Amino acid sequence: MIRAASQMVEEGVADPVLIGDRDAVDATVTDLGLDFEPEVVDPDEIDTEAYAERLHEIRKRKGLTESEATDLVERDPNYLGSVMVDQGDADALLTGLTHHYPSALRPPLEVIGTAPDADNVAGVYMLTFKNRVIFCADTTVNTEPDAAVLAEIAEHVAALARRFNVEPRVAMLSYSNFGSVETEGTHKVAEAATRLRDDPTIDFEVDGEMQADTAVVEDILEDTYDFAELDGPANCLVFPNLEAGNIGYKLLQRLGGADAIGPMLTGMDEPVHVIQRGDEVKDIVNLAGVAVVDAQEDDA
Repeated sequence: MIRAASQMVEEGVADPVLIGDRDAVDATVTDLGLDFEPEVVDPDEIDTEAYAERLHEIRKRKGLTESEATDLVERDPNYLGSVMVDQGDADALLTGLTHHYPSALRPPLEVIGTAPDADNVAGVYMLTFKNRVIFCADTTVNTEPDAAVLAEIAEHVAALARRFNVEPRVAMLSYSNFGSVETEGTHKVAEAATRLRDDPTIDFEVDGEMQADTAVVEDILEDTYDFAELDGPANCLVFPNLEAGNIGYKLLQRLGGADAIGPMLTGMDEPVHVIQRGDEVKDIVNLAGVAVVDAQEDDA
C-alpha cells in the first residue's frame, strides 16, 4: 500500500492519505528506499472526538454506544477512513488489502451507505483483452441475488461501462439459453432480464437468460438466437450469483490473459473501493485512478 501511495504521488494520480501508525509508516518508507513524505493520519496523534461523535450519530439507533464509536475510530482504520470520507476530509476510500472483503466492506456500508438511487452495491471487474473490454458483475458482494437485485446490478454495470465510454450490451448469464432449461435458478435470471426490458427508463441493450458463450460469440447470437435483443456480443456480463461471478472473472483473467481493473464498487454514495487481498501495486494504483474519477465526477 505504501509503494502504491508513492507511485500515486510520482504519477500525479492523487494525494494519498495513509491511515496508521506514523512511526511504522515512516520506517517502511525508509526500508523501501522511497523518496516521498506520505501524509499520515495516526489515530494516536489526532483528535478523534468529532469522528467518534459522527459515527455515533449515524449508528446510535443500530446499537452503537458512544464508547464503542470512540473505540472503532481509534482502532479500526476502516471506520476512521469511512467517517473521514463522510465528513469531506477525504474524497475517496481504498481499503481491503489486509482485511477479508466482508469486514472491509461493512464499515463504509454502515457509515457512507448506498447512493440515493441504489438499494444494493456490487463489485465489478473490467477485463481488457487485445480487442475487447468486458465488465463482469457481481464478483465480490451479493451471494445469492434475487431477480430484483440482479436487475439493479445490471443497471450498475451498464452505468459503469458508460463511464469508461463503452456503450453497454448486457447479458444476464445462466446455464440456460432463453428458456431451454427451467429451474428456479434460470427463472430468476430470466425474470431480471424481463424486468429490465419492460422498464421504459432502461436505455441500454439487455437480454437473457443466456449461456456465456452465447453472450460473447457473435455467430451464436446472430445465427442460433437472432431474436436476441443485443446488436453484438455482450460487453457486460451479469452472473447469476457470487460463486459464478468470482470463478468466471478469475478464469478469464488467468487463462484468458486479460488485464483486470477492480473490483470497482458500484452503488455507494461516495467513492469507495475494496481491494482484494494480495493485489499488487499496479492494481491499487489503477483502482485509485478510478476512485479519483469518481470523486471528480461527484464534485462536478
